[in-house]
Amino acid sequence: MRRVQTMSADTARLIALAAQGFADPRPAAPTRRHLQRVLGRTKLLQLDSVNVAVRAHYMPVFSRLGDYPVGLLDDAAWEPSARKPRLLVEAWAHEASLVPVEDWPLVHSGAKRQGWWVGYGKLAEDSPGLVDDVLAVVAESGPIGAGAIERALVAPEKRQRGPWWDRSEVKRMCEYLFGMGRLATGTRRGFERLYDLTERVVPAEVLGRQVGPEEGARGLVARAAGALGVGTETDLRDYYRLPPARSRQAVAELVEAGELEPVAVEGWAAPAYRHVGAATPRKVTGRALLCPFDPLVWERARTERIFGFRYRIEIYVPEAKRVHGYYVFPFLLDGRLVARVDLKADRAAGALLVQGAYAEPGVERGRVAVELAAELRCMAGWLGLSGVRVMGRGDLAAELGVLAAG
Repeated sequence: MRRVQTMSADTARLIALAAQGFADPRPAAPTRRHLQRVLGRTKLLQLDSVNVAVRAHYMPVFSRLGDYPVGLLDDAAWEPSARKPRLLVEAWAHEASLVPVEDWPLVHSGAKRQGWWVGYGKLAEDSPGLVDDVLAVVAESGPIGAGAIERALVAPEKRQRGPWWDRSEVKRMCEYLFGMGRLATGTRRGFERLYDLTERVVPAEVLGRQVGPEEGARGLVARAAGALGVGTETDLRDYYRLPPARSRQAVAELVEAGELEPVAVEGWAAPAYRHVGAATPRKVTGRALLCPFDPLVWERARTERIFGFRYRIEIYVPEAKRVHGYYVFPFLLDGRLVARVDLKADRAAGALLVQGAYAEPGVERGRVAVELAAELRCMAGWLGLSGVRVMGRGDLAAELGVLAAG
């Protein structure tokens, strides 16, 4: 019978932080090599349309590297060159995400359940000519946006008008072909996805690698375990949004292969699994602001279990009912989540607005305020903003306002 090791909750927290790259020192001058190190830790970056402070995919890199040129990430994902080949491609992974190019076969192996776009499959069945037409336009003109594809195929008087969710048949077909892997994102203009044929985005040697659902699930769970360090089966499953039965089978196979080690974490109700390559630092120091879509905190139950930090995103909560604010960033200091701030980039005024600032119970508020103010100034500079302005909400706001202005 396999022996199950018991570890403390603190040990599990340190393992999780190291796995996500928070035990690595920030470089003085971040380079493409440092970006690759971050990607090796997180395995993916979630994309999200909200831009109240900064686009979600840029922030986890800042959280780990500090003030880095965002062109590093843009080049890696959307502006490759002969000298700097593409490192990342877009795919439905956790949600809409950037994943390493080499992981494309795993994501499209059939291991994952198909996403919301699968509902457009009937349109593809009923309109095979539309599939061919969309692919033909992309082949001729890509990278190209869905609107431009529609203009090439549909007479002006027949184009659908309305809000963004009122998708035309052409736009639905683009989403479907992207989800199925027949189209890929060649580049982006602003935040608009410009479609291209997958074979012009993903290298032939990667695209030609055949991976079945079981192998794909093992690969994705192994990557999730590497990114999390230690986690329950549910944690591992959530990282790439795998179906429960397939995830459980993959976990069992990885345990049998010796890649995952069953462990019991004190205070955790469910069994856990530690990646055999996970490091256990003696301590984690340093600071970081975390966006709501950072993989360290995006699974809220895990965040509460590891850090004792109850975190909810309140974007869709009516303003009067919000507890902490619209777009709240947890603040990590020396391996603990010690505060949270509601941030907005006021680009017209050139200021990073702190619309609310709240300390966690029992923290050393003076030191938290000093470190948080310094990190906010660093973030403002990275965003090209001239300073930080703290508003009145929250028990940390007054002290933080004095420090952030200095």
